[in-house]
Amino acid sequence: MGLLIEGKWHDQWYDTKKHGGEFVRESAQLRDWVGDNPDAEGRCHPAEHDRYHLYVSLACPWAHRALIMRTLKGLDAVIGTSHVSPLMLDQGWTYHQDEGSSGDLVNGVEYHHQLYTMTDPGYTGRVTVPVLWDKHRNAIVNNESADLVRILNDAFDELTGNDLDFYPADLRDVIDEVNADVYDHINNGVYKSGFATEQHVYEKHVRALFDALERMEKRLGEHRYLAGEWLTEADIRLFTTLIRFDAVYYGHFKCNVKRIEDFPNLANYVRELYQWPGVAETVNMDHIKRHYYYSHDTINPTRIVPVGPALDLGRSHDRERLPGKGIRRKA
Repeated sequence: MGLLIEGKWHDQWYDTKKHGGEFVRESAQLRDWVGDNPDAEGRCHPAEHDRYHLYVSLACPWAHRALIMRTLKGLDAVIGTSHVSPLMLDQGWTYHQDEGSSGDLVNGVEYHHQLYTMTDPGYTGRVTVPVLWDKHRNAIVNNESADLVRILNDAFDELTGNDLDFYPADLRDVIDEVNADVYDHINNGVYKSGFATEQHVYEKHVRALFDALERMEKRLGEHRYLAGEWLTEADIRLFTTLIRFDAVYYGHFKCNVKRIEDFPNLANYVRELYQWPGVAETVNMDHIKRHYYYSHDTINPTRIVPVGPALDLGRSHDRERLPGKGIRRKA
Protein backbone atom coordinates (compact mmCIF):
# COMPACT_ATOMS: atom_id res chain seq x y z
CA MET A 1 0.00 0.00 0.00
CA GLY A 2 1.78 3.11 -1.24
CA LEU A 3 0.94 6.74 -1.69
CA LEU A 4 1.56 9.74 -3.88
CA ILE A 5 3.56 12.70 -2.61
CA GLU A 6 3.28 15.73 -4.87
CA GLY A 7 2.40 13.42 -7.74
CA LYS A 8 5.30 11.00 -7.20
CA TRP A 9 4.64 7.39 -6.26
CA HIS A 10 6.17 6.03 -3.03
CA ASP A 11 5.96 2.39 -1.98
CA GLN A 12 5.41 3.20 1.68
CA TRP A 13 3.55 1.25 4.37
CA TYR A 14 1.59 2.93 7.15
CA ASP A 15 3.75 4.64 9.78
CA THR A 16 2.29 3.03 12.90
CA LYS A 17 5.29 4.09 15.02
CA LYS A 18 4.21 7.69 14.55
CA HIS A 19 0.89 6.81 16.22
CA GLY A 20 2.09 4.54 19.01
CA GLY A 21 1.39 1.30 17.15
CA GLU A 22 -1.98 2.46 15.82
CA PHE A 23 -3.18 2.16 12.23
CA VAL A 24 -4.74 5.50 11.25
CA ARG A 25 -6.82 5.58 8.09
CA GLU A 26 -6.50 8.62 5.86
CA SER A 27 -9.72 10.42 4.91
CA ALA A 28 -10.77 10.48 1.26
CA GLN A 29 -10.01 13.76 -0.50
CA LEU A 30 -11.93 13.63 -3.79
CA ARG A 31 -15.59 14.06 -2.90
CA ASP A 32 -17.51 15.77 -5.69
CA TRP A 33 -21.14 14.68 -6.11
CA VAL A 34 -23.30 13.36 -8.95
CA GLY A 35 -26.99 14.18 -9.34
CA ASP A 36 -29.28 16.93 -8.13
CA ASN A 37 -27.85 17.29 -4.62
CA PRO A 38 -24.56 19.22 -4.57
CA ASP A 39 -21.88 18.51 -1.99
CA ALA A 40 -21.01 20.86 0.88
CA GLU A 41 -19.07 23.13 -1.46
CA GLY A 42 -21.81 23.26 -4.09
CA ARG A 43 -20.12 20.92 -6.58
CA CYS A 44 -22.32 18.61 -8.57
CA HIS A 45 -22.04 16.70 -11.84
CA PRO A 46 -24.98 15.64 -14.00
CA ALA A 47 -26.20 12.05 -14.04
CA GLU A 48 -25.78 10.79 -17.61
CA HIS A 49 -25.77 7.40 -19.27
CA ASP A 50 -22.23 6.02 -19.87
CA ARG A 51 -20.53 9.15 -18.53
CA TYR A 52 -19.08 7.52 -15.38
CA HIS A 53 -16.91 4.49 -14.79
CA LEU A 54 -16.39 2.66 -11.52
CA TYR A 55 -12.91 1.41 -10.69
CA VAL A 56 -12.93 -1.27 -7.99
CA SER A 57 -11.04 -4.10 -6.40
CA LEU A 58 -12.94 -7.36 -6.02
CA ALA A 59 -10.89 -7.94 -2.86
CA CYS A 60 -11.54 -4.63 -1.11
CA PRO A 61 -14.55 -4.35 1.24
CA TRP A 62 -14.85 -0.58 0.65
CA ALA A 63 -15.03 -1.05 -3.12
CA HIS A 64 -17.38 -4.01 -2.66
CA ARG A 65 -19.99 -1.68 -1.13
CA ALA A 66 -20.14 0.36 -4.33
CA LEU A 67 -20.17 -2.74 -6.54
CA ILE A 68 -23.16 -4.18 -4.66
CA MET A 69 -25.04 -0.88 -4.91
CA ARG A 70 -24.36 -0.71 -8.65
CA THR A 71 -25.89 -4.18 -8.99
CA LEU A 72 -28.91 -3.68 -6.73
CA LYS A 73 -29.73 -0.34 -8.33
CA GLY A 74 -29.67 -1.82 -11.83
CA LEU A 75 -26.79 0.36 -13.03
CA ASP A 76 -24.81 -2.25 -14.95
CA ALA A 77 -25.74 -0.70 -18.32
CA VAL A 78 -25.26 2.88 -17.08
CA ILE A 79 -21.91 2.73 -15.30
CA GLY A 80 -19.12 0.47 -16.51
CA THR A 81 -16.51 -1.11 -14.23
CA SER A 82 -12.87 -2.10 -14.24
CA HIS A 83 -11.25 -4.11 -11.48
CA VAL A 84 -7.63 -4.16 -10.40
CA SER A 85 -5.42 -7.18 -9.85
CA PRO A 86 -5.76 -8.71 -6.39
CA LEU A 87 -2.00 -8.35 -5.91
CA MET A 88 -1.11 -4.95 -4.44
CA LEU A 89 2.69 -4.81 -4.52
CA ASP A 90 5.39 -2.17 -5.08
CA GLN A 91 3.22 -0.08 -7.44
CA GLY A 92 0.03 -0.48 -5.44
CA TRP A 93 -3.13 -1.51 -7.29
CA THR A 94 -2.42 -2.50 -10.90
CA TYR A 95 -4.37 -3.39 -14.04
CA HIS A 96 -2.19 -6.38 -14.93
CA GLN A 97 -4.52 -8.80 -16.65
CA ASP A 98 -2.17 -11.75 -16.18
CA GLU A 99 -2.75 -11.37 -12.41
CA GLY A 100 -6.54 -11.30 -12.64
CA SER A 101 -7.37 -7.68 -13.49
CA SER A 102 -9.97 -6.77 -16.10
CA GLY A 103 -7.52 -4.17 -17.40
CA ASP A 104 -8.40 -0.48 -17.42
CA LEU A 105 -11.24 -0.40 -19.94
CA VAL A 106 -11.37 3.41 -20.18
CA ASN A 107 -7.93 4.97 -19.86
CA GLY A 108 -5.66 1.99 -20.42
CA VAL A 109 -3.41 2.84 -17.48
CA GLU A 110 -1.14 0.22 -15.95
CA TYR A 111 -1.26 1.50 -12.38
CA HIS A 112 -4.23 2.79 -10.39
CA HIS A 113 -2.18 5.70 -9.05
CA GLN A 114 -2.01 7.07 -12.60
CA LEU A 115 -5.74 7.88 -12.40
CA TYR A 116 -4.99 10.10 -9.41
CA THR A 117 -2.22 12.02 -11.17
CA MET A 118 -4.40 12.37 -14.26
CA THR A 119 -6.90 14.08 -11.95
CA ASP A 120 -4.28 16.13 -10.08
CA PRO A 121 -0.63 16.01 -11.21
CA GLY A 122 0.45 17.14 -7.73
CA TYR A 123 -1.79 14.79 -5.75
CA THR A 124 -0.60 13.85 -2.26
CA GLY A 125 -2.29 11.01 -0.39
CA ARG A 126 -3.12 7.32 -0.35
CA VAL A 127 -4.28 5.74 -3.59
CA THR A 128 -7.47 3.82 -2.91
CA VAL A 129 -10.45 2.07 -4.47
CA PRO A 130 -13.28 2.55 -5.25
CA VAL A 131 -13.05 5.48 -7.65
CA LEU A 132 -15.85 6.97 -9.72
CA TRP A 133 -14.35 8.37 -12.92
CA ASP A 134 -15.92 11.07 -15.12
CA LYS A 135 -15.13 10.23 -18.75
CA HIS A 136 -16.12 13.74 -19.89
CA ARG A 137 -13.76 15.54 -17.53
CA ASN A 138 -11.12 12.78 -17.51
CA ALA A 139 -10.92 13.01 -13.74
CA ILE A 140 -11.94 11.27 -10.54
CA VAL A 141 -15.27 12.51 -9.20
CA ASN A 142 -15.23 10.74 -5.85
CA ASN A 143 -13.07 8.19 -4.01
CA GLU A 144 -15.10 7.88 -0.78
CA SER A 145 -17.05 4.63 -0.67
CA ALA A 146 -19.69 5.94 1.75
CA ASP A 147 -20.43 8.82 -0.67
CA LEU A 148 -20.57 6.48 -3.64
CA VAL A 149 -23.13 4.24 -1.94
CA ARG A 150 -25.45 7.25 -1.61
CA ILE A 151 -24.69 8.65 -5.05
CA LEU A 152 -25.60 5.31 -6.61
CA ASN A 153 -28.72 5.11 -4.46
CA ASP A 154 -30.14 8.38 -5.81
CA ALA A 155 -28.38 9.98 -8.76
CA PHE A 156 -29.36 7.71 -11.65
CA ASP A 157 -32.97 6.79 -10.80
CA GLU A 158 -34.45 8.82 -13.66
CA LEU A 159 -32.22 6.98 -16.14
CA THR A 160 -33.00 3.49 -14.86
CA GLY A 161 -36.47 3.79 -13.32
CA ASN A 162 -35.07 1.90 -10.32
CA ASP A 163 -36.75 3.35 -7.22
CA LEU A 164 -35.27 1.07 -4.55
CA ASP A 165 -34.18 3.15 -1.57
CA PHE A 166 -31.33 2.02 0.67
CA TYR A 167 -31.33 5.24 2.73
CA PRO A 168 -35.01 6.03 3.46
CA ALA A 169 -35.59 9.41 5.11
CA ASP A 170 -37.47 8.01 8.11
CA LEU A 171 -34.70 5.50 8.89
CA ARG A 172 -31.70 7.79 8.45
CA ASP A 173 -31.12 8.45 12.14
CA VAL A 174 -30.94 4.76 12.99
CA ILE A 175 -28.89 3.98 9.85
CA ASP A 176 -26.39 6.72 10.68
CA GLU A 177 -26.12 5.50 14.28
CA VAL A 178 -25.50 1.90 13.21
CA ASN A 179 -23.08 2.97 10.47
CA ALA A 180 -20.96 4.92 12.96
CA ASP A 181 -20.65 1.91 15.27
CA VAL A 182 -20.02 -0.57 12.45
CA TYR A 183 -17.48 1.63 10.68
CA ASP A 184 -15.36 2.45 13.72
CA HIS A 185 -15.39 -0.91 15.45
CA ILE A 186 -15.99 -3.49 12.67
CA ASN A 187 -15.27 -2.20 9.12
CA ASN A 188 -12.19 -0.31 10.28
CA GLY A 189 -11.85 -2.32 13.48
CA VAL A 190 -10.46 -5.36 11.66
CA TYR A 191 -7.77 -3.13 10.15
CA LYS A 192 -7.00 -1.41 13.45
CA SER A 193 -6.52 -4.89 14.93
CA GLY A 194 -4.63 -6.43 12.01
CA PHE A 195 -2.30 -3.51 11.30
CA ALA A 196 -1.50 -2.74 14.96
CA THR A 197 2.19 -3.01 15.81
CA GLU A 198 1.93 -2.93 19.60
CA GLN A 199 0.33 -5.70 21.68
CA HIS A 200 -1.80 -3.41 23.83
CA VAL A 201 -3.09 -1.57 20.75
CA TYR A 202 -4.05 -4.82 19.06
CA GLU A 203 -5.81 -6.11 22.17
CA LYS A 204 -7.74 -2.86 22.63
CA HIS A 205 -9.08 -2.91 19.10
CA VAL A 206 -9.78 -6.63 18.88
CA ARG A 207 -11.84 -6.42 22.08
CA ALA A 208 -13.76 -3.43 20.70
CA LEU A 209 -14.32 -5.37 17.47
CA PHE A 210 -15.87 -8.36 19.20
CA ASP A 211 -17.90 -6.18 21.54
CA ALA A 212 -19.39 -4.56 18.43
CA LEU A 213 -20.01 -7.93 16.77
CA GLU A 214 -21.88 -8.99 19.91
CA ARG A 215 -23.98 -5.82 19.66
CA MET A 216 -24.85 -6.63 16.05
CA GLU A 217 -25.59 -10.25 16.98
CA LYS A 218 -28.05 -9.04 19.62
CA ARG A 219 -29.60 -6.51 17.24
CA LEU A 220 -30.09 -9.14 14.56
CA GLY A 221 -31.80 -11.39 17.09
CA GLU A 222 -34.47 -8.70 17.42
CA HIS A 223 -34.63 -7.32 13.86
CA ARG A 224 -34.21 -8.99 10.49
CA TYR A 225 -32.00 -6.15 9.26
CA LEU A 226 -29.89 -3.57 11.06
CA ALA A 227 -32.45 -0.77 10.69
CA GLY A 228 -35.49 -2.99 11.27
CA GLU A 229 -37.68 -4.62 8.63
CA TRP A 230 -36.00 -3.05 5.60
CA LEU A 231 -32.66 -3.86 3.97
CA THR A 232 -30.60 -0.63 3.89
CA GLU A 233 -27.11 0.65 3.17
CA ALA A 234 -26.21 -0.24 6.78
CA ASP A 235 -26.56 -3.92 5.91
CA ILE A 236 -24.42 -3.60 2.79
CA ARG A 237 -21.70 -1.82 4.76
CA LEU A 238 -21.60 -4.55 7.40
CA PHE A 239 -21.91 -7.42 4.90
CA THR A 240 -18.68 -6.62 3.06
CA THR A 241 -16.67 -7.08 6.26
CA LEU A 242 -18.58 -10.16 7.43
CA ILE A 243 -18.16 -11.99 4.11
CA ARG A 244 -14.36 -11.64 4.44
CA PHE A 245 -14.13 -12.35 8.14
CA ASP A 246 -13.74 -16.10 8.47
CA ALA A 247 -11.59 -16.42 5.33
CA VAL A 248 -9.23 -13.52 6.06
CA TYR A 249 -9.66 -11.40 9.17
CA TYR A 250 -9.97 -14.33 11.57
CA GLY A 251 -6.49 -15.63 10.74
CA HIS A 252 -4.58 -12.98 8.80
CA PHE A 253 -5.60 -10.06 11.05
CA LYS A 254 -5.61 -12.17 14.26
CA CYS A 255 -9.32 -11.45 14.84
CA ASN A 256 -9.70 -14.97 16.17
CA VAL A 257 -11.83 -14.72 19.31
CA LYS A 258 -14.75 -16.19 17.35
CA ARG A 259 -15.65 -16.83 13.72
CA ILE A 260 -18.75 -15.25 12.18
CA GLU A 261 -19.95 -18.83 11.84
CA ASP A 262 -19.94 -18.97 15.67
CA PHE A 263 -22.51 -16.14 15.88
CA PRO A 264 -25.90 -17.72 15.03
CA ASN A 265 -27.63 -14.51 13.93
CA LEU A 266 -24.67 -13.02 12.07
CA ALA A 267 -23.96 -16.31 10.29
CA ASN A 268 -27.54 -16.69 9.05
CA TYR A 269 -27.71 -12.97 8.19
CA VAL A 270 -24.58 -13.04 6.03
CA ARG A 271 -25.95 -16.05 4.14
CA GLU A 272 -29.26 -14.27 3.52
CA LEU A 273 -27.51 -11.21 2.11
CA TYR A 274 -25.15 -13.36 0.02
CA GLN A 275 -28.21 -15.04 -1.50
CA TRP A 276 -29.93 -11.76 -2.49
CA PRO A 277 -30.23 -11.71 -6.31
CA GLY A 278 -27.02 -10.37 -7.79
CA VAL A 279 -24.98 -10.18 -4.58
CA ALA A 280 -23.18 -13.54 -4.82
CA GLU A 281 -21.84 -12.52 -8.24
CA THR A 282 -20.03 -9.59 -6.60
CA VAL A 283 -18.13 -11.87 -4.19
CA ASN A 284 -14.80 -13.20 -5.44
CA MET A 285 -13.18 -15.23 -2.68
CA ASP A 286 -10.10 -15.99 -4.78
CA HIS A 287 -9.36 -12.27 -5.17
CA ILE A 288 -10.12 -11.66 -1.50
CA LYS A 289 -7.74 -14.31 -0.19
CA ARG A 290 -4.97 -13.68 -2.70
CA HIS A 291 -5.02 -9.96 -2.05
CA TYR A 292 -4.74 -10.04 1.72
CA TYR A 293 -2.40 -12.99 2.19
CA TYR A 294 -0.10 -12.15 -0.73
CA SER A 295 -0.03 -8.35 -0.62
CA HIS A 296 0.54 -7.79 3.11
CA ASP A 297 4.04 -9.22 3.42
CA THR A 298 4.62 -7.24 6.63
CA ILE A 299 2.00 -9.54 8.19
CA ASN A 300 2.44 -12.69 6.07
CA PRO A 301 6.07 -12.66 4.82
CA THR A 302 5.85 -16.13 3.22
CA ARG A 303 2.89 -14.97 1.07
CA ILE A 304 1.33 -18.41 1.38
CA VAL A 305 -2.40 -18.23 0.69
CA PRO A 306 -4.38 -20.74 2.79
CA VAL A 307 -6.55 -23.31 1.08
CA GLY A 308 -9.47 -23.00 3.52
CA PRO A 309 -11.80 -22.39 5.11
CA ALA A 310 -14.68 -24.17 3.39
CA LEU A 311 -17.59 -21.70 3.36
CA ASP A 312 -21.05 -22.91 2.38
CA LEU A 313 -22.71 -19.53 1.87
CA GLY A 314 -25.47 -20.99 -0.26
CA ARG A 315 -27.02 -23.15 2.44
CA SER A 316 -30.32 -22.19 4.02
CA HIS A 317 -30.71 -19.44 6.62
CA ASP A 318 -33.32 -18.74 9.29
CA ARG A 319 -33.92 -15.02 8.78
CA GLU A 320 -37.55 -15.60 7.75
CA ARG A 321 -38.36 -16.06 11.44
CA LEU A 322 -38.14 -12.28 11.84
CA PRO A 323 -40.45 -9.81 10.05
CA GLY A 324 -38.86 -8.34 6.94
CA LYS A 325 -40.17 -6.44 3.96
CA GLY A 326 -37.19 -6.38 1.61
CA ILE A 327 -36.08 -3.03 0.19
CA ARG A 328 -38.06 0.19 0.54
CA ARG A 329 -39.20 1.95 -2.61
CA LYS A 330 -39.10 5.71 -2.98
CA ALA A 331 -42.36 7.60 -2.81
